[in-house]
Amino acid sequence: MDNSFKALIDSSLEVLILLTQKPNLDKVAAGLSLYLSLLSSGKNVTISCSTPMTTEFSRLIGVDKVTSNLGDKNLTIKFINYNAVDVDKVSYDIENGQFKLTVSPKAGFKSPNQDQIEVSYAGGGSDFIILIGGTDESDFPVLKYPDFVGSKIIHLGTKLLEIENKDLQVLSFAKAASSTSEIVAGLIKEGGFIIDPDIATNLLAGIESESKNFQSTDVSVNTFETFTELLKLGGLRMTKVQPNSFPQGAIPNKPFNQVQILSTLKPQLKQSENVSSMTPEEAEEEIQQDIPPSWSEPKIYTGTSVS
Repeated sequence: MDNSFKALIDSSLEVLILLTQKPNLDKVAAGLSLYLSLLSSGKNVTISCSTPMTTEFSRLIGVDKVTSNLGDKNLTIKFINYNAVDVDKVSYDIENGQFKLTVSPKAGFKSPNQDQIEVSYAGGGSDFIILIGGTDESDFPVLKYPDFVGSKIIHLGTKLLEIENKDLQVLSFAKAASSTSEIVAGLIKEGGFIIDPDIATNLLAGIESESKNFQSTDVSVNTFETFTELLKLGGLRMTKVQPNSFPQGAIPNKPFNQVQILSTLKPQLKQSENVSSMTPEEAEEEIQQDIPPSWSEPKIYTGTSVS
C-alpha cells in the first residue's frame, strides 16, 4: 500500500484540515497553504480550528476560510428554549419522494413553534484528516468524537504527536525542520500540487515567523532553498513597518533634548575643565580679572534729608 502524501490525498474524497488549539502564525500559514493548494487541485476540503482566529493572522491569505465546524455532512435540527422531556416521540415518513419528520409532544404539552426551530449543518463527513502541529491528542479535542474512528489521519509538524487513543490510527509525517510551513511546502512540491503566489506568500510568512527571521538553530540549507523557491514562485514577504509610515514627529529621530542639553552644558563643562587645570595663583588672578573695577572703588553713602 502506497502511504505517500500524494497517494493518500488522491485516494481521499473529503479532506479535513485540523489546526491545533491556539495555533501560532506558522501553523495557520501551513494549514491555509495546504487548504488553498488542495482546493485549487479540485479537492473537497475544509479547514477547522477549535479556537477562533485572532488579528495576528489577518495578514494571511484565506484566513476567513477557517471555521469552527467540522464539516456539513449532517443536517441538525435543534429546538431553542423547548423542554426536551415534553417530546413523546420523533418519527419520519417519505411521501411522494419527500422526507417528512414528525415531532409529537406528550399529552397536554405543545409542539415547538417555528421560531424555536434552528437548522444547521454539522458533523465530519471527511474520510481523510490532516492534523497540523500539536504534540499530543489534547491539542485536538475533536479527536474524541466517534466520527473520526475509521478515518485516515495523518499528522504534519516538527514534533511527533503522542496518541493514547488506540482507536485512532495516525500516520506521522513529522520531521525536524525550521517550521511546519517548510514541511508543508516540501509535501506540496513532492505531490505535484499547486503553489500559486498566494500560497507561496503564506508559506514565506510561516517560515520567517517560526524561524525567528532565520535565527533559529533549526534553520538548515533546505530552509533557505525552500524560501528561495517560494520567492521565485511569486511569494511576497510580509512588509515590515517603516518609520516613514508613521506621522511626522511620532517617532523621535534622536534622544530627547540631547542637542539642547549638550549645547547648554558644553560652555559650563569647558569652563570647569579650565578651572580644574589652573594652579591656585592662576585661579586667584583669573578671579581678579573677572571682578568689575567699580567693585574696588570706595563707596560714599549719603543720608536722606527729611523735612
